[in-house]
Amino acid sequence: MKISKSSSLMLFFLAVMLCFLGAKSRGVYCSNPYERCFQKYIMCPEECPTTGAANSMNRVCYVDCSKPLCKFECRRLGPNCYRPGSACHDPRFIGGDGIVFYFHGKSNEHFSLVSDPDFQINARFTGHRPAGRTRDFTWIQALGFLFNSHKFSLEATKVATWDSSIDHLRFSFSGQDLVIPEEILSTWYSPEKDIKIERATKMNIVTVTIKDKAEIMVNVVPVTKEDDKIHSYKVPSDNCFAHLEVQFRFFNLSPKVDGILGRTYRPDFQNPAKPGVAMPVVGGEDNFRTSSLLSQDCKSCIFTGLSGSIKLETEHTLLDCTRGASSGYGIICRK
Repeated sequence: MKISKSSSLMLFFLAVMLCFLGAKSRGVYCSNPYERCFQKYIMCPEECPTTGAANSMNRVCYVDCSKPLCKFECRRLGPNCYRPGSACHDPRFIGGDGIVFYFHGKSNEHFSLVSDPDFQINARFTGHRPAGRTRDFTWIQALGFLFNSHKFSLEATKVATWDSSIDHLRFSFSGQDLVIPEEILSTWYSPEKDIKIERATKMNIVTVTIKDKAEIMVNVVPVTKEDDKIHSYKVPSDNCFAHLEVQFRFFNLSPKVDGILGRTYRPDFQNPAKPGVAMPVVGGEDNFRTSSLLSQDCKSCIFTGLSGSIKLETEHTLLDCTRGASSGYGIICRK
């Protein structure tokens, strides 16, 4: 069978066009048989065409192969410190109710951020107290997770001078250090496939997914010289206080969830943060303090390691308050 010259030209231009489109956009092939989108190839859209390079809006194509809809998301690289569920700076929280508050705690101590019957997240604070101060300046240096029978952690390593070309994250699972290759979308799974750690970039930004419970975006940053100048932290020369910026998205929390951040997701929670105050500080250190990063022994902790408690069948999403209250799920966006 002969192929006409016009047909040959058409096939040639089609091949060129496909190569051009392939160069501009990419997709994700779900190759893990334990995930719901196994053997599906999900294309990225024009507005965020690649999984590895951010566009002008600092967004990349992200695909979670464990989600049943098998769809892409155009997602910011790393956590957004100005959305509900975030914990950033020294440390500044935005609760599930959309209210901003600060919890200072104390340097080198541990506090429960979220405590539910089958799930708990603790934090270790780092910082110092300059001469003349009545309290410590603190930042979140590490996170400890208790889920089912698992205990794992991630932390920002201590360094005197910040170097963005070095990975400052350290991971452990069941007391053993984890090595996650420094490659974009490099992924580690727990033996039961119920915990996933995925690098958003080659270093310093990861997403932790805990099956049916939470998604946590984490970024490591230092206290910069500009921060030091503005806030008079008086950062010493031997420690730039590398710390974590974190944004949480929770699923199926119980109505009795507790912890510094977790309690703000209760349906009946009344936030004690004073409105109109520049830095609304919330206390309660004695209620949330744990003896270690992976302990469940705070006064308000309700973690038992047992599943099957009453759950709220709603997803606490990352709200976009620029679109009005209609974009939320039971949480009002406030100015």
